[in-house]
Amino acid sequence: MAILAVVALCVYLVDQIAKVLVVSNLYEGQQVQVLGQLLQFHFVKNPGAAFSIGSGSTWIFSIVGVGVLGFVIWYAPRIRSTAWAVLFGLLLGGLLGNLTDRLFREPGFGVGHVVDFLQIPLLPAIFNLADVAIVSSMALFLILSLRGVGLDGRRAEEDDEFDDADAVAEADAVAEPEPEPVAGPEPVADAHERKNPQP
Repeated sequence: MAILAVVALCVYLVDQIAKVLVVSNLYEGQQVQVLGQLLQFHFVKNPGAAFSIGSGSTWIFSIVGVGVLGFVIWYAPRIRSTAWAVLFGLLLGGLLGNLTDRLFREPGFGVGHVVDFLQIPLLPAIFNLADVAIVSSMALFLILSLRGVGLDGRRAEEDDEFDDADAVAEADAVAEPEPEPVAGPEPVADAHERKNPQP
């Protein structure tokens, strides 16, 4: 739980600080090359979802974001795996970052525009660090699911091994015969009666 909270807080703070710097130093629509044609800053205000999808439906995304946020917080205490804690931390931090924009940025509460500023020319989208965290959590989810890692950190094969070991132990316990009781010495009275039976 602590790892999840730390990751979420780091993602949230880095995302919000980056957005404040972009809004303070760039004007909307401005493009600045960072790594040539590989990466550039392109400041836009996004009224839709991640990667500028669904523009004009900000209220819907705000409600969905609150719902998912509540689910993550409710589900978090069940996590016992470091990898899953990082996954949910990335998801929670990313959701909080974009939800903060929708709730508190212009043009108003619940319909605020998300600040996007990262652009890779090969991708038809402009995004932010919160989006990166959310996508990274999805990629980590696929990896953990394919490897069969559960919320407790154990893999499916390990669970099968434990189940097989329990089954073998139970089978051995059933197959092992119970020891027969050992007869003790006869009581003295019974032995005397057998030697001197009464007429």
